Amino acid sequence: MGIVAWIVLGLVAGALAKLLLPGKDPGGLVVTTLIGIAGSFVGGWLSSRFLHRPVSAHFFDLATWGSAIAGALVLLILYRIFFGNSRK
Repeated sequence: MGIVAWIVLGLVAGALAKLLLPGKDPGGLVVTTLIGIAGSFVGGWLSSRFLHRPVSAHFFDLATWGSAIAGALVLLILYRIFFGNSRK
């Protein structure tokens, strides 16, 4: 996949992570979107590095989407831990 596909995937993964983990984020929509983009890169890297499951070159691969959403969720949780509590 190209860099544009990863960005689009990250935007969607960030939105899905926000949907799965509702609450007020300290950074708002823009930061959540950037976390989704970074999460897609992190999720893909972790999947290929530690699970020995390289991310496919196909945009509509279920493992690619799963790793991107999982990476976005992890980064969103870490962001909330370090930069604010969503239950205030």
